[in-house]
Amino acid sequence: MSFNIIVLAKQVPDTRNVGKDAMKEDGTVNRSALPAIFNPEDLNALEQALRLKEQYPGSTVKLLTMGPPRAADIIREGLFRGADGGYLLTDRAFAGADTLATSYALSMAIRKIGKFDVILSGRQAIDGDTAQVGPQVGEKLGIPQITYAEEIQSVENGKITVKRRLEHGVEVVSGKLPMLVTVNSSAAECRPRNARLIQKYKYAQTPSEKQTSGKDDTNLCDARPYLNLAEWNTTDVNADIKQCGLSGSPTKVKKIENVVFQAKESKTLDSSDQQIEELIVELISNHTIG
Repeated sequence: MSFNIIVLAKQVPDTRNVGKDAMKEDGTVNRSALPAIFNPEDLNALEQALRLKEQYPGSTVKLLTMGPPRAADIIREGLFRGADGGYLLTDRAFAGADTLATSYALSMAIRKIGKFDVILSGRQAIDGDTAQVGPQVGEKLGIPQITYAEEIQSVENGKITVKRRLEHGVEVVSGKLPMLVTVNSSAAECRPRNARLIQKYKYAQTPSEKQTSGKDDTNLCDARPYLNLAEWNTTDVNADIKQCGLSGSPTKVKKIENVVFQAKESKTLDSSDQQIEELIVELISNHTIG
């Protein structure tokens, strides 16, 4: 028994380094001004996929990411950790996409990929924190979904069993395949890079990267087909331009502010009941709680 597993992964700006140039005038993220990293919870999802691959020999793990050409780094990072391949969805028409347009593009790419049993993604991306893309992809594909997953316990007899981490505890649920699962940060951390896999895939490239690389690298990719990373645009996935990017995004960012915590906003209390009661009254009156 083996499975075809797709991991939705995103290259995100490192929100630990947000500055005044983090946003453009049109309200979209200025990705060129921020370091790019592998979205943390997508790494948790990748680890669950790799564990399934180990548990069920013959299974394959492929990454799917959407972004500018540099997002191919995400696919290589996945290969270094044990994935079998990946697809980069890149086109100027995808720029500025909100969750609705992003999930549409990803769902079209998945249809092009074809057969799949399990789709895994992080619960949410740190550059948006909406937790909408995974569920929207499942809805557009017409498949069931399980969210807030902490561990995939088994996949057998056409059903997947997942432990979910909720606000007040855990629950174990099952559902029929194919299934989309979003994974929490409470799930197991992703394994580190494998030195052997780094040596094998360090020259893996997309067609766009091959155009700017040296002749030796291009010849190496031609000689070793596994180094050629798939790169698709709107035409390749038969996507409707009107549903992609800014034109397909009803969500518009009106304003963004950089909030800096200052010492004057803090308050030191002793252990007296009176001060604690006064603090609770204050928090209720300004609607922080209650």
